Amino acid sequence: MQKVESIHLSKEAVRIDGKSSIIVSASVFYFRIPRELWKDRLTRLKIAGYNCVDVYFPWNYHELSEGQWNFEEERDVEEFLRLVKEAGLWTIARPGPYICSEWDGGALPAYLLTKDGLTFRDNDPTYLLHVSLWFHKILPILYRQQVSEGGSVIFVQLENELDFYGCKDPHGYIAALCEMALQYRIEVPLIACAGQGGLFAASGFAEGVIPTCNFYPDDKDPEFEEKVHQYGMLIGELDQPLMVTETNRTHFLLRRLLSAGAKLLGPYLQVSGNNFGFTNGTNNWGEPLAFMTSDYDFHGMISPEGLLRPEVYEGRLLNRLIQAYGASLAEALPIVEDSPISLDNSVTSGWIGPTTLQLSQGGYLVFLHNTTDESVSSVLNRRGSEEAISLTLSGNSTIAVPLDIPLTDWSFSGKLLYSTAELFLLNSNSNVTIAAFHADAEGEIVFQFEEEIELEMNAGEAKIEGNRVCITFGLHSSPLLIKCNATDGRQLILVIMDRNTALTLENIEWSGQIQTEPIPVYDNEPVSFPISWSDSSIDPVVPVGPAKTRTIEHADYMEKFDIYRGYAWYQAKDTMPANLRREGILVRQASDVISVYSDNDYVGTAVPGGSSCFLSSVGEQAGQFTVRSEIWGHTNFDDVRRPALRLNSLKGIRGLVAVSKIKDLSGNWKRQLVKEELADRAKVAVAEYDDRLWPITGFGGWLQMERPMVECFRKSFVGSHDANSWTLHFDGLQGVAEVYVNGVAIAFITPFDPFVDISTSVIPGGRAQLAVFLERTLEATAGSVVLYEGYAAQDWRLTECGESELAQHAVSTSIEAREIGLPISMKAGETGWLFGKVPLPLSEGGWRVKIIGSGMKLTVLFQDRLVSRIWLPGGDARPTMSGGSPDSFWLPAPWFTGTAGELAIYLEAVDPNGPCMIDRFAFIKA
Repeated sequence: MQKVESIHLSKEAVRIDGKSSIIVSASVFYFRIPRELWKDRLTRLKIAGYNCVDVYFPWNYHELSEGQWNFEEERDVEEFLRLVKEAGLWTIARPGPYICSEWDGGALPAYLLTKDGLTFRDNDPTYLLHVSLWFHKILPILYRQQVSEGGSVIFVQLENELDFYGCKDPHGYIAALCEMALQYRIEVPLIACAGQGGLFAASGFAEGVIPTCNFYPDDKDPEFEEKVHQYGMLIGELDQPLMVTETNRTHFLLRRLLSAGAKLLGPYLQVSGNNFGFTNGTNNWGEPLAFMTSDYDFHGMISPEGLLRPEVYEGRLLNRLIQAYGASLAEALPIVEDSPISLDNSVTSGWIGPTTLQLSQGGYLVFLHNTTDESVSSVLNRRGSEEAISLTLSGNSTIAVPLDIPLTDWSFSGKLLYSTAELFLLNSNSNVTIAAFHADAEGEIVFQFEEEIELEMNAGEAKIEGNRVCITFGLHSSPLLIKCNATDGRQLILVIMDRNTALTLENIEWSGQIQTEPIPVYDNEPVSFPISWSDSSIDPVVPVGPAKTRTIEHADYMEKFDIYRGYAWYQAKDTMPANLRREGILVRQASDVISVYSDNDYVGTAVPGGSSCFLSSVGEQAGQFTVRSEIWGHTNFDDVRRPALRLNSLKGIRGLVAVSKIKDLSGNWKRQLVKEELADRAKVAVAEYDDRLWPITGFGGWLQMERPMVECFRKSFVGSHDANSWTLHFDGLQGVAEVYVNGVAIAFITPFDPFVDISTSVIPGGRAQLAVFLERTLEATAGSVVLYEGYAAQDWRLTECGESELAQHAVSTSIEAREIGLPISMKAGETGWLFGKVPLPLSEGGWRVKIIGSGMKLTVLFQDRLVSRIWLPGGDARPTMSGGSPDSFWLPAPWFTGTAGELAIYLEAVDPNGPCMIDRFAFIKA
């Protein structure tokens, strides 16, 4: 027996089990919410009126290291999907392999970074082989949980916003992922979302894969509907519905999308969460570097703690509007031209619209939006009629105006000709139909009945002309109740209320009486209670945790040593001769966070973004250098503006140099414009090249009007006899440059990675010929050129420390901790543990804990689990912190045991120029 198709898509509608539906989906990420709260969050989403969940499945959350898989406890995705089904919701499953989501590496396992010749996110056989191993684990689960098998999964998304990435073969890549999905009998539609409108770049238009759109506009962009219509028409040519898989969280914008014909509304992150453990990403939301906070909250409907925000009630109101029109709205198509309604041109400021949908069962729904802070009034003119509809709309609000709506579903005959109040609820039984409306101001509702009607009203006025009934209303403290009685005993009850009442409406009884529930207001004032604090200082150059130290030939990235998350301590011997004076320390190709020590002296903390960095450190030879390196997170977005923001970037350091001499090489370069005779760069770059007639100038200092312009600058220097490291720093460069030494091409330099190690091409005591080919615009500066000469550290050791090692160290250290009181202060460079017992929370959400302090990094463990990493303001090294609260963390209520919870905080003092201190912790009932 052939299986009946569960989901059918056309440009008119999404039909699930034969029923046309508008899908309103919210992100609920099981990996950011404690398992004990999964059911709670799904229940709260249901309260908001949503009917679908979209959920990523992070590959690297389940493959902890190569070949080590975990789908148990908080990683039990099948249980999560069963709970989604139990809650009566659908699921859009997004298994990647790449997900972005501001998650560590976009969910690509860090061990892939060490595979030579592998190309991410493309039609590369080696990469696809690894993807197939992930799909072999996740797709059988999705197969069992798809709607055709009795589950909740209605779509499976392949990849994620591929059009942001430079995929060379999107068709071949997406086709390969599609083939894998089909091998595992995925029967629901496969989709691929475009992040910036590149439908082909995102989906390759691979057969069997439906393109969808992600839109993140200004909510008040007056031209947004025009853009959406164009994509809707393009996708409609494929006979597919316009589905918006990601967008902003305001229901103001969701209504605009609905009005433009979208059948799937997918606001991203309506249900917030937390990046537990070392799972944060780094991305390009800063200038350009940003660290994602552990708190993952874009101020959607539901907070990380589960608090309901006002948008929950906007969501419920939108859902009721959608349900009121049912299949007629779900199958509606936008009228792009020749709309039956126009807006009076005399009043257009602040208005967006009208945008009109033609309902499949007759009539129209006309959307208007007020983007100003003030109430505005205007007139809607009907095409082919002298009838004008006066309408007032309050500030920053929106309305769906019904026109010529058949009353078939109302158990009456005739039409709702128009209403300046929005219909948002329609319920019927055998004898009674209740239609609820809300409005911002006085207005009118006009019916054309085809039967005799008698009216009962508790307020307002009615004008009856034949079968035409015009009801005018004002807004009162209690809803207006109008009963339209038919001669056979059927009754239509109209309930008209203001918008605030509609938002808080819980139920309307068949008598017309309403029940409301106020929007909750939460107390954000800190709760005062005593906490016994204790601390223990730690030698910062001694690695934390059970020793996992290895001897390594030279410094290299942490992933090369199977360290994918957390901390590592690099330690090496200083080889600078004792008779020399150290000017500073150069750390090569470092990210994400490094703290450098010379013996026990703190040199500084830096966030180099994958480039090298120089830290001033005057002094004599040290016995040992120590670098504490932390992977904040692998980048979740591919961005050329920092080496550490490339998707294939690695973390840690590549070396360390004790700098004994700093030379300014900015002056006296030979310079020539590069034309055909200088096109052979290697030939021009050798020492023997005759440049005697070239003018002498400072680096980048020649005024030239020709564009495009590539210049060659030549200069030589003599290296010290006993040094073994030479590094050029193109400080302030505003262009790109290719660097040659003695005729050998060394590297391309950009403003985002302005250091180049030339050590392999310099002979100690010999003359090194530099040739720099510089390309820049007319206004751009070339900056200065600095040479760092010194001695590379040797005899390397590496010690790793992840979440479990931190927890073990906290337990062992707490035994000898001493009681203290807050505030506490530390010297820059110091590290230590702070311990406290936190009493049981006063609410089911747990505690939100705000930290008041400065100059400190905190790694917060609760009940031996890493719950947050926080970098308080203070110091030049601190990067932009994005994604959620930068100075607070969440302690989930289900994780408490007994009468308290154990808090252990690893402290790092990182501001050398200001106070490093914790003044207090403010505990807020969540």
